[in-house]
Amino acid sequence: MSAHLNAETLELLETTIRNDINDGTYDGARIMVARHGEVGLDATIGWADRASGRKLKEDDIFRVLSLTKAFTNALVYQALGEGKLQLSTRVVDVIPEFWGVDRFRTMRKDRVNLAHLLTHRSGMPATPEPLPNAELGNLENVIAAICKLDVIHEPGTNLTYSPAINHALMGEMLRRVYGASSFRELAEKNLFSVLDMKDTRFGPLDEWKERVVPLKAYIPDSGWLSPKDVEDLNDVVNEDAEMPWVGSVSTARDVFAFAEMIRRNGQANGKSVIAPAILDAATTLQTGDMTNDLYAMIAKMRGWEEPPGNFGLGFSLSGTGTHPSFFGPFTSPRTHGNYGAGSTLFWIDPERDMTFVCLTSGVMDEGDNVLRFQKLSTIAASAAL
Repeated sequence: MSAHLNAETLELLETTIRNDINDGTYDGARIMVARHGEVGLDATIGWADRASGRKLKEDDIFRVLSLTKAFTNALVYQALGEGKLQLSTRVVDVIPEFWGVDRFRTMRKDRVNLAHLLTHRSGMPATPEPLPNAELGNLENVIAAICKLDVIHEPGTNLTYSPAINHALMGEMLRRVYGASSFRELAEKNLFSVLDMKDTRFGPLDEWKERVVPLKAYIPDSGWLSPKDVEDLNDVVNEDAEMPWVGSVSTARDVFAFAEMIRRNGQANGKSVIAPAILDAATTLQTGDMTNDLYAMIAKMRGWEEPPGNFGLGFSLSGTGTHPSFFGPFTSPRTHGNYGAGSTLFWIDPERDMTFVCLTSGVMDEGDNVLRFQKLSTIAASAAL
């Protein structure tokens, strides 16, 4: 056991997860907690699929949903450090057709830039999907559909979480500036292979089928995502799918390797994967006191204090305050990470030099998910000595 983490508190964290799973809150969890790079908890708990009796295994592969955005963000950080993109680069500078056919009607679209996309302030609609679910795996068609949409807010003036549009555009911008044949191949070459993330890919290989955890939705059919929206991704996120916003699969160990690279200020395996100057900006608050429209809506429905958006350049930040939040109120304000709908999360607390990864099976209602991860993050932060 790590000398930097309280063993009894880590045992409480594992017991809390076991109790929640036994109560039927979700099916299973792969969790890793480390401090100063030393792992204090590495646990595999519960089921990959409770209904079929399939136990969760250490090397099981998860569809990590919007945690995917962290990988796309990292590729953007690399492009920034190499001068291939700037925060001020407009989408139309790289994807000219984004402007649309009727330039008078869509005249504000020419102002949308990379910084807007990273911080969810592009002004584009928050529609979960620009195409029907079955067609989302084709990035070229997704981009064509997005180009037909107009902004609904002046770019930069509103923080509206976009499940798909912003990161689809960033993925295509990356593909074009690197001249890559596909976004998937770019991600493998520039990120996953560099970090030895052998079980991470945009779309699972067919040969991984027995290791992939199925998406099972335990959510009401009246929220911003329906059970069908979630479970359709079992088919849509396939070997051929390219979805820079939601389409990656990974293991807890691979996500941990990625998070540890971030904790080490962009360094891994003796290489500089991301420039420290870029990461410093990415983990600094960029959205002021703007609220996040999606989570403000959830807070209003539940009678919670309205939370600030707390975005860096792509990373979600802990910030300050007592409102319900994924990272909890006891992580340091610049704690940064990403999460996927109802199921996955990682964070790095730079003050405590601490890394937390939790991938779960059984997709929860997003409000319940906030409360679940707030509880687990608080216990984890409490383990730091």
